[in-house]
Amino acid sequence: MATAGKVITCRAAVAWEPNKPMVMEEIQVAPPQAEEVRIKIVASAVCHTDLYHLFERMHKDGFPVVLGHEAAGVVESVGPGVTEFQPGDHVIPLFVSQCRECRFCKNPKTNQCERGWAAERYDVMAATESRFTCRGKKVLQFMGTSTFSEYTVMNQVSVAKIDPTAPLDKVCLLGCGVCTGFGAAVNTAQVEPGSTCAVFGLGAVGLAAVMGCQFAGAKKIFAVDVNPEKFEKAKVFGATDFLNPKDYDRPISAVLAELTAGGVDFSLECVGNVEVMRSALESSVKGWGVSSLFGGFKSKDGVPKMVQAYLDKKVKLDEFITHNMSLEQINEAFEVMKQGKCIRTVISVSPQ
Repeated sequence: MATAGKVITCRAAVAWEPNKPMVMEEIQVAPPQAEEVRIKIVASAVCHTDLYHLFERMHKDGFPVVLGHEAAGVVESVGPGVTEFQPGDHVIPLFVSQCRECRFCKNPKTNQCERGWAAERYDVMAATESRFTCRGKKVLQFMGTSTFSEYTVMNQVSVAKIDPTAPLDKVCLLGCGVCTGFGAAVNTAQVEPGSTCAVFGLGAVGLAAVMGCQFAGAKKIFAVDVNPEKFEKAKVFGATDFLNPKDYDRPISAVLAELTAGGVDFSLECVGNVEVMRSALESSVKGWGVSSLFGGFKSKDGVPKMVQAYLDKKVKLDEFITHNMSLEQINEAFEVMKQGKCIRTVISVSPQ
């Protein structure tokens, strides 16, 4: 491509400081270095982790930054030593790397990797090195990805090549939330056919966990949320029973124990709240109940398989998307999420 080896100036939503709206800026994106790829981001969904970094965690060393980590795009150019990718490849950026060489990657019990942004400054959620500059200042790359930018640069261990026929504005959801929830049921909890499950929290991760429980053959899936408006959507993904903790004057774990003769076989907490985690754990039957908090996918291996499962109509993605917006509407998209009015908003970052 004509831009290969050159600095690209493009649009990005920059978070200059915590607890303030993002600003649309022109940023400079440097060419990829050794083992890196530069990606044109086509679509990026808004995840609560982006919102958390900006409005809740607010780590002073984590700014200025370009947020976004649940996306899909096309490889624009590659740096020296890159053999796995070439310009034109359709890809999904990964916030969990997979080098396939370290002791973690070679161990089937974990999906962690010794390489990637999380190896340093995990608390800041960004490595010190970045290929972004704006107004002469270095801008950090969030979780090694930064997809609220028309272009980003990533290490090849954090990129998955996908089927080029897959719609990028749908499969972008597989970069985080859907794989996390679905994998929590299928990989980590290893939900069994005929089992009874409870999913706490019916955001995108929770609905994906419901879908995973159904995929694994669970016979009864309790969807638990304080917002009953979410129950209809949970039904679409396979939930069979619905519980609102506000409807009971006793702990929801006691209600579930009563309904299931002692507790569910698998409970999945998809809220990230300590009290909810406790309810999930207490709802699992003693002895063999499993409570899971993460998806467990080996990223480079698992994400392309999930894309294929979507193309084969074995998993749903379209049903998660409640809003579509432009990059210029990014602050509005965050507001919609804050108010709990969306499951997933997909941002159109640049034309394909």
